[in-house]
Amino acid sequence: MKTLKPTLLALAICTLGLAACSDQQGAAGPQMGPMPVTVLEMQPRAVPTSIEVMAQTEGARETEVRARVGGILMRRLYQEGEVVKAGQPLFQIDRAPYEIALAEARARADQTAREKQRLKGLAEAKAISQKDYDDAVSADAVAQAALRQAELNLSWTTVTAPVAGTSGRAVRSEGNLVNTGSDSLLTSIYQTNPMWVSFSLGESDLAKLPAGRVRDEDVRGVELILANGQVYAQPGKLNFVAANLDTTLGTQALRAEFTNPEQQLLPGQFVRVRLLTGEREGVFLVPQTAVIQSERGNLVMTADAENKVAPRPIQTGEWFGKDWVVLGGLQPGDKVIVDNLMKLRPGAPVAPHPPAAAGKPAGAAPAAAAKAE
Repeated sequence: MKTLKPTLLALAICTLGLAACSDQQGAAGPQMGPMPVTVLEMQPRAVPTSIEVMAQTEGARETEVRARVGGILMRRLYQEGEVVKAGQPLFQIDRAPYEIALAEARARADQTAREKQRLKGLAEAKAISQKDYDDAVSADAVAQAALRQAELNLSWTTVTAPVAGTSGRAVRSEGNLVNTGSDSLLTSIYQTNPMWVSFSLGESDLAKLPAGRVRDEDVRGVELILANGQVYAQPGKLNFVAANLDTTLGTQALRAEFTNPEQQLLPGQFVRVRLLTGEREGVFLVPQTAVIQSERGNLVMTADAENKVAPRPIQTGEWFGKDWVVLGGLQPGDKVIVDNLMKLRPGAPVAPHPPAAAGKPAGAAPAAAAKAE
């Protein structure tokens, strides 16, 4: 019992000491520094105005390759999907029936030519009537025409590419019976350089243009935006503008043309077309991530003259790259906060600093503020 009392006394003294230390630290308390934030100082600038819509690519020339004579398809002479030249053989139809027909036509033509020549001398000697000679001339003409048709039919058994371009999938395979007429399609060829892009503008887009419709003088340039968001390197131009509006949809049809030397564009792709329609001056560019969308509209957080958070309602236009085009609500020199937005409260102190240069850390001021925090 004597040993227990000194131990309890020592524990009580330690407890009182710890409580006193805790009270002293609570009274002093670590002071939280202002939140370090990155700000962009707003300066007015001029940006191009544009209209951006969905579009689809198509070959500048899409040509159907059809059989001109019937027969058994013997061979396919090209690799599907490869680039072919004009006149390049694509399919081979059985030649044998047409070779026989050509031999018969040639024999018939030779016979009628000899008969015409024989009767010519007799007609000059008045040994036969003129009608007999005229009939021989006509028969020879018919035979010569039949010979020409037989030669063409034989040549058409080799189906060639009518134009240069990218070949499509073969519709018929070896051994199939090929017929003429509506059932004669064998494949298609797509001319992909240049590439055409078809699209339409609705009423809301047309209302942004001076005349309420697209005119050549209203379009300064055409850009193509690929599926990955990148702008196509080759600029385009309009090559078709409909003179009237679609009465059902209320849209104006357009078509643009882009060079495609690297075959980067393929027919049937869904892309976006951007029409550059002019230039807007005195606007501000704010990163999309810095714009807060609320029920009352869009707003940004700014750092005021006392380095405190000040919400600012803004009027936004269209996107320009990765930035919003701000039409109103900001003044030159305003400091828009672009990070730590979820931690900010109106009136809270901040330590603003400009964006860090690429590959370099932020300035000493934000580093010191972070250390204090």
